[in-house]
Amino acid sequence: AAAVSQVTVRDALNQALDEELERDERVFLLGEEVAQYDGAYKISRGLWKKYGDKRVIDTPISEMGFTGIAVGAAMAGLRPVCEFMTFNFSMQAIDQVINSAAKTCYMSAGSIGVPIVFRGPNGASAGVAAQHSQCFAAWYGHCPGLKVVSPWSAEDAKGLLKASIRDDNPVVMLENELLYGVPFEMSEQAQSKEFVIPIGKAKIERQGTHVTLVSHSRPVGHCLEAATVLAKEGVECEVINLRTIRPMDIETVEASVVKTNHLVTVEGGWPQFGVGAEICARIMEGPAFNYLDAPAVRVTGADVPMPYAKILEDNCIPQVKDIVFAVKKALNI
Repeated sequence: AAAVSQVTVRDALNQALDEELERDERVFLLGEEVAQYDGAYKISRGLWKKYGDKRVIDTPISEMGFTGIAVGAAMAGLRPVCEFMTFNFSMQAIDQVINSAAKTCYMSAGSIGVPIVFRGPNGASAGVAAQHSQCFAAWYGHCPGLKVVSPWSAEDAKGLLKASIRDDNPVVMLENELLYGVPFEMSEQAQSKEFVIPIGKAKIERQGTHVTLVSHSRPVGHCLEAATVLAKEGVECEVINLRTIRPMDIETVEASVVKTNHLVTVEGGWPQFGVGAEICARIMEGPAFNYLDAPAVRVTGADVPMPYAKILEDNCIPQVKDIVFAVKKALNI
């Protein structure tokens, strides 16, 4: 049998960075604490020791500054991996991400590439209140010129980070801090140096016949838990892990809806103009609409800035019970 081992998301990301730094000397990392401290979340552990100051660079606490440096380096032919300590603070640099990185290939008629990865934790962690808990999947997914990936498992994290570093376009990689320490099974194939996951392709994590659950990042795990609970009641959920927000793999969702005739979307972000809203709109406009036996249902974060108190925070983030409730609503049971 093929060797399957347990690997945390943190180690999967570290492995991906190590392999890509080794594979291509144009790749370098920069951000706050990435070098001497081994990364605020230890994602870049050991890389500064191994590759040195030129390849792994500690920056001042100035997102606008170091993101601008990274974008300029990408335009000049390097392949930077730019870490934000939290995506909330990518707001300091959103001018660089959108106006400098995302628009340049189009505005230069393809003559200037910007091969860059913006990565770091996105969405709610635990007990960090509104300043650190926002999900930017919808913000960045809104912008042409960017690719946006949102991994769940260790395999997602490794395969998508390697694909993002090799891509010639700007890629925003939205990780989740609460997943970093979570171990996942990783196949022998996924542990090879050439393993990549194509950007723009969703994955069916669980086959089912009664309802389609579509999610990304940490809520994929909640969907699988809800599916286990619902299976005991005779409801079989098909769980789709989007993996990529832009370009969105609507075909996989459509094919599933044609089979199950019901759709529930699940995300940690806010409801208005969210990822779930986009999925519902695409299904509404496409051929799968005629197969729906009930309106699609969205499960999202609460429409408030994240409270600090634990009990309030729990009530602001989609829980397994919320998904179970939404499925029963969609199926009218």
